[in-house]
Amino acid sequence: MAETLAAAVAAGAVVATRPAALDAAGPLFWAALALPLTWSLLLALTGAHEERVFGAGSDEYRRVGTAGFAVLAVAGFVSYAAALDLSRAFVVVAVPALTVATLMIRYAGRIWLNRRRAAGRWTKRVIVVGRGGAVLDLVESFRRSTHSGLDVVAACVPPADRHRVGRAAAVPVGGLDDVVAMADRLDADTIAVTSASETAAQYLRRLSWQLEGTGIELLVAPGLIEVAGPRLHIRPYDGFPLLSVEQPRFEGWRRVVKGGVDRGLAAFLLLAAAPVLVVIALAVGLSSPGPVLYRQERVGLGGRTFTMLKFRSMVVDAEQRLEALRDANNSDGLLFKMKADPRVTPVGRWLRRLSLDELPQLLNVLGGSMSLVGPRPPLPREVAGYDEVVHRRLLVKPGLTGLWQISGRSDLSWDEAIRLDLRYVENWSLALDAQIIWKTARAVLTSSGAY
Repeated sequence: MAETLAAAVAAGAVVATRPAALDAAGPLFWAALALPLTWSLLLALTGAHEERVFGAGSDEYRRVGTAGFAVLAVAGFVSYAAALDLSRAFVVVAVPALTVATLMIRYAGRIWLNRRRAAGRWTKRVIVVGRGGAVLDLVESFRRSTHSGLDVVAACVPPADRHRVGRAAAVPVGGLDDVVAMADRLDADTIAVTSASETAAQYLRRLSWQLEGTGIELLVAPGLIEVAGPRLHIRPYDGFPLLSVEQPRFEGWRRVVKGGVDRGLAAFLLLAAAPVLVVIALAVGLSSPGPVLYRQERVGLGGRTFTMLKFRSMVVDAEQRLEALRDANNSDGLLFKMKADPRVTPVGRWLRRLSLDELPQLLNVLGGSMSLVGPRPPLPREVAGYDEVVHRRLLVKPGLTGLWQISGRSDLSWDEAIRLDLRYVENWSLALDAQIIWKTARAVLTSSGAY
């Protein structure tokens, strides 16, 4: 309804600015009259109205964008084929503005839906099926991502895993042959099956047959939780649908574009924020003795070290005081975190809360040692403790922000922070970078996980 109203407003604005369009015989009048209906129809044809895409993020927005391009294509074709004189304002202004307005409506709707789901409303009741360890991992992922709207109500596992899963997941547990009966008893509307030998092709085929006509959705986790998006494709090979996983791309034209965007935005932000940088520098210098900038060796792309810059937020002898505070470490990994760190200055605490101490890293981005988006830049002593898997963080440049920044920052556990960094490495794209930068502003303004 809101999208149809936005289309009517866009059409009305064109007619209002073109008095000649009020002539009922004019092509612009009919184009404006048809826009609301055409827009709703194209959104439906592209699947933007399907229930499964609401709140889905990039897939939902892509469908809206496709509808926008379709309107432009239809308007251009009809105008050319019928030799109609449509106003440039209709094609160049109204349709793009309508597309942007619809995206904003969808984004607002997604925020509203996520809040309802976080409150336990508008959720799907899910039964997770598979081997014990895989089931527990998937249950944890669903519970951590409250915005997904998947509420785990039961699990079905092999007999040997029942006690362990029931104790850890705190949900009713049944056997692999009890799925349909449990779904009926618990009023579940979704079955999520993990990848395991017990849930191989024959089991899935039989389960899908049993669910026919029930309206229950069947989801299958491919066993590649951290690999998603454009790298996964269903491809038929001689009649067999197989899941194709493309290699992650660490070179090529997209890397060149990413580097150019990084340096261009860093230069712009440094110029735009110059007055703020000067004020912060004066505040740091006048509030406590010591240098304005804090320089620290970090590890970047390929294991090469570089000097990372930050506004100094601690006293000058912070490193010497570290050993005395080891017992107060809030981190469960290689990092040192402390919510009420006595080494942080009053100005530094304010800078950290708003992430303003990170601004000098724009100079690192401009110099090429960092990117705007990427994994958190690690210390050499952290890298020394990396295993082969975690070492993949160094396949891309570290970032000024990243998935860790928009997902809780210092509130994250070590394993969770590493998982997010590896997810970025495996799935990075220019679109994901833009999404992270957009969400970073909200994370900074709310000061979530900052200390």
